[in-house]
Amino acid sequence: MDRKILNSLKPQVNNNRQWQAFNNYVDELVAQHHRTLEQQTNPTDIYRTQGAITALKRIKMLREEVNADDGI
Repeated sequence: MDRKILNSLKPQVNNNRQWQAFNNYVDELVAQHHRTLEQQTNPTDIYRTQGAITALKRIKMLREEVNADDGI
């Protein structure tokens, strides 16, 4: 990932109050997808829902990615 893009996100991810509120929102979206996943019967819909959950979990790791050392 381009370091310039990641550096531009530092103010967002390092503001603890904003970051916690954002994480709470993402957690709620994951919970909604879990409820949806429990009701799915079509394999394609199951895979899509699993992909959405994976993407949301990756977003939760954004802070670590943004604050990672440049050497990584």
